[in-house]
Amino acid sequence: MEDITMKRTIIIAIAMVFGFVSCDLLDTVPSSTLAPENYFKTETDLQLFSNTFYNNLLDKEPFDEISDHMTQNSLSAEMRGLDNRNIPATGGGWTWTNLRKMNTLLANVGNCSDKAAVDKYVGLTKFFRAFFYFEKVVRFGDVPWIDRELASDDEALYAPRDSREVILQHMIEDIDEAIAKLPESVNPYRVNKWTALALKAQFCLFEGTFRKYHANDAFAVKGTDYSVFLQLAADAAEQIIKSGKYGLAKDYLMLFAEPDADKDEFMLAIKNDFSLAIFNNSTAYAIMPTQGCPGLTKKFVDSFLMKDGSRFTDKEGWATMTFKDEVADRDPRLACIIRTPGYMRIGGTEVLAPEISSSNTGYQLAKYAMDCTLEGVDRVSRSFNDIPVYRYAEVLLMYAEAKAELGTIEQSDVDMTINKLRARVGMVPMTLADITLDPYLSSPEFGYHNQILLSDAKAATIIEIRRERSIELALEGRRWRDLMRWGEGECVDQPIYGMYFPEPEFNYDKDGKHYEYGEYDLDGDGVNEYCLWTGTKPATKAKYVLQMGTLEGVVLTEGNHGHLIKQVVEDKSSATGFKEIVHKFTPTRDYLYPLPSQDVSLAGLKQNPGW
Repeated sequence: MEDITMKRTIIIAIAMVFGFVSCDLLDTVPSSTLAPENYFKTETDLQLFSNTFYNNLLDKEPFDEISDHMTQNSLSAEMRGLDNRNIPATGGGWTWTNLRKMNTLLANVGNCSDKAAVDKYVGLTKFFRAFFYFEKVVRFGDVPWIDRELASDDEALYAPRDSREVILQHMIEDIDEAIAKLPESVNPYRVNKWTALALKAQFCLFEGTFRKYHANDAFAVKGTDYSVFLQLAADAAEQIIKSGKYGLAKDYLMLFAEPDADKDEFMLAIKNDFSLAIFNNSTAYAIMPTQGCPGLTKKFVDSFLMKDGSRFTDKEGWATMTFKDEVADRDPRLACIIRTPGYMRIGGTEVLAPEISSSNTGYQLAKYAMDCTLEGVDRVSRSFNDIPVYRYAEVLLMYAEAKAELGTIEQSDVDMTINKLRARVGMVPMTLADITLDPYLSSPEFGYHNQILLSDAKAATIIEIRRERSIELALEGRRWRDLMRWGEGECVDQPIYGMYFPEPEFNYDKDGKHYEYGEYDLDGDGVNEYCLWTGTKPATKAKYVLQMGTLEGVVLTEGNHGHLIKQVVEDKSSATGFKEIVHKFTPTRDYLYPLPSQDVSLAGLKQNPGW
């Protein structure tokens, strides 16, 4: 009841603050009781004003991030690359409204005589200012540091960008103040000391690895050594772990489908609520054919280990296994992230095969799909499960990665982190002494191949921790940033394929007509759910009947067999009648976004490399 009441307060607050701020409060002082000198006097004032930070800055639907691990029918401009990425005239992420609101609160918080409330909301605002600048550094690199209110004609609006080094030092100052002032009490819907430590670990890990893996390219950062940031990340994560405030939920699948955030694992979450009509699109995104048809890529599915810890890609014939064989005895998280044989919706009684009409790769999403008996959840934007922003599992992964990158990781660190995640799903534990370099995940065709990584004595361990991170945090909006900080943008160039279908078993001519079709059992129940055909549509009992070689049906890489592929255009000169859409990362340019051309012109800013 407390959470619902708080949510109603937040909704009212958002309406108030939007009306309040939109009237140029940040530029002029209106002659009303809402003028800054007459506001910010009570804790309620501070809460109402700061609630918009949650609403404006946190990603409410991270599950739809397109990357080399999860695609839709249409690729994003970032994934397609080349001239599909352009310099915008305005916008493009180069916006500062939320920062102005934060600086307004900090400038006027002294109006409040409640010292405890002042400390709490200064800490909260410093958290969000560090969060805001993290987003800007990830996107643009160097940006102007602004820590005071600016009028519309302030010369600082046209100041040059501050160096990334300067910005990171200010971010650390802000987040350390937030850590010191925020409350320790646990509430998954409110920022506290522990979420501030999680943010610190996150941006320090990002910066440390970015500086390490971009040491020799156009994006190299001068200043503090990368190892300093990695140690800060490890220390922040370790402080959370040792606090004992958080733990892992028992059920990985249910963790993302429950209406209410798990208070043990979700350190910060987006609150959705059916009674208040606050929804997300997670269930419809996974099951409806009109929502982009998202699916994991074959490359990502192949990276999941066997349940006994061995590598799937060491098995003979792994590349052309049919679906029911390739997903058998794998890391159990795979069956929580996509539909596998025997899959039933939460609350359902019917075994469901993957639906190619709703998944461009055939590896149909299951993570976040809510109980099918709940009212309305299968409709567009009618899911009301809470969405994670930070969860304890990521803290464990950040600690392990930082230690591995520093070269100081020990088995006790792995047992405290990775092996707890594996134990939750029944996987065998990771043993450092047994790790060898995975040929698949260190290959140019399927894996990581930054030369700084491959020359590292701990490369094999780092790659295994990356594997764990990508699996555990799948569909949580982390993958694209990971590629950027690791200097692995060229993973975008790797094949974007789906599940494999062997050649049709029926191929013959009769009565002047050509018959070619295959029937396939995807859910392992002995019944063929799919029939793929060319020539003349056959009589079949299969539930799903799709014509091969058509965009409305299926396109396979080898014409009448091979991997599903959706990112194609018709090409009559090709043997299959199609050619793949080019997706190409430009490593001298695409690690940062371009600044808008109007801002570059008006403020005399230097454009990012390659743009």
